[in-house]
Amino acid sequence: MTYIVAYIASLIVFGALDAIWLTTMTSRIYRPVLGDILLSDLRIAPALAFYLLYPVGLVVFAAMPALRSGSAGTALAHGALFGLIAYATYDLTNYATLRSWTLQITLIDLAYGTAVAGLTALAAYQAARWVAG
Repeated sequence: MTYIVAYIASLIVFGALDAIWLTTMTSRIYRPVLGDILLSDLRIAPALAFYLLYPVGLVVFAAMPALRSGSAGTALAHGALFGLIAYATYDLTNYATLRSWTLQITLIDLAYGTAVAGLTALAAYQAARWVAG
């Protein structure tokens, strides 16, 4: 049950924070630089796959180890590291291969991914801890 609660908490928190980030930052940060390579309409299937899979990683690699150790700091640190690695996979590959992808976008996105994953893992840990008693 704790895994399910942690997963649902991750879905909600990550989904909400990412929705806020994307709706407020796409036009400010991404669209001015990336312009024509951005789709006008989101491809729903791959986006949905990401939003269903990413929280699994946060739960397995951050929230549950934190629950076993009883440490909120573990959730935050492991979540942040997971976010940094996951976002680096995307951002550094794009920076290495796409002409229009800039260092500025890379650094901003890495910082965001690290922070949002750490906070999401912390929320998942707290929710699982609450259920576990």
